[in-house]
Amino acid sequence: MDLKKPFYSLLLILFVLAAAASAQSGRKVTPTPTPTPVPDPASYSESRSLPVRNRRIISAVSAPTDPQQKTAEPTTADEDVLRVETDLITVPVSVFDRNGIYVPGLTKDDFTIFEDGKEQKIEYFGLADKPFTVVLLLDTSPSAEYQIEEIQAASRAFIDELKPEDKVIVIEFDGNVHVLTEATNDRERLYKAISKADFGSGTSLYQAVNFSIRKRLEKIPGRKAIVLFTDGVDTTSRKATYDSTVDLAEESDTLIFPIYYNTYSQNQARMRNTIGIYSSVGTSPEEYAVGRKYLQELADYTGGRVFRPEAVPGGLTAAFRGIAIELRRQYNVGYVPSEHGKPGQQKRIKVRVDRPNLVVRARDSYIVGATSAPQ
Repeated sequence: MDLKKPFYSLLLILFVLAAAASAQSGRKVTPTPTPTPVPDPASYSESRSLPVRNRRIISAVSAPTDPQQKTAEPTTADEDVLRVETDLITVPVSVFDRNGIYVPGLTKDDFTIFEDGKEQKIEYFGLADKPFTVVLLLDTSPSAEYQIEEIQAASRAFIDELKPEDKVIVIEFDGNVHVLTEATNDRERLYKAISKADFGSGTSLYQAVNFSIRKRLEKIPGRKAIVLFTDGVDTTSRKATYDSTVDLAEESDTLIFPIYYNTYSQNQARMRNTIGIYSSVGTSPEEYAVGRKYLQELADYTGGRVFRPEAVPGGLTAAFRGIAIELRRQYNVGYVPSEHGKPGQQKRIKVRVDRPNLVVRARDSYIVGATSAPQ
């Protein structure tokens, strides 16, 4: 008699009974978790992430006591960097197609926003139709001498594109910084201020950027921007530097839109024909390369963009008007951070639009503990 068959049958019965007892005891088999689907990168567009800068406390530059006088800027005083203290972080976002055409009609559901890689709940969404204050910052150094009438006409065209409630501060700079008018929405007053733009020697570009943020825009609430018309070459700044002003711009809540014009060729010709008179004008290709990089970083780290008049149909006037239009057409995306962070901590922001092949532009960070959030 084969004893193996009864033995195997007994083992099978015992196994079935054990399984039944286990099921009756209430123990459950843990199911395999379903992985969260990862969006296809080809199905969306995102804002850029920029390199982290090594920040330092930046010195401030004081305003002239009489803004109509052409005086040098006073000495500096130490101030803390701008830090965000509000709960709601509001990020202006510009969205364009690959041809630079504004993309209208986006809704809250089209946007996703991340802080330090973690998705945040959008608490506010709308078009950036609130009034803003703009510094119109004009380079009137010798390199711009033969373009002053065009600069003035383009500046007036920019003002004509603004809404009645928008305010403008007109500032020119050469070796010093000159406030031609304080914040106003009086069109005639602004036109008059623009017509006063005149020339001097030197180019204190870094001081002009520092002054505009620290002494004019920092304490103004709401949406703010600087429209900066220059070739990017600094020759006479003493109280501010390339790095200090890019740091300051990144830590502020001000959008910067540089309008870059290349004066290298005309300055070379001028130097050959007039030895010594314009000795402060930058003449080397390296200086102009630094200037272009500087303007690009100001735009990138604040969420603005660089305009080149020669690349825009309509030239300089079209470039100024394009900035005014963009300021009116930005989307505002707001959220309350899920993790508030420590004072002084940098938080990285990324904005995603659930449509492919778009250009999404927004500032990519803020500092915890500042007096105002990105507007």
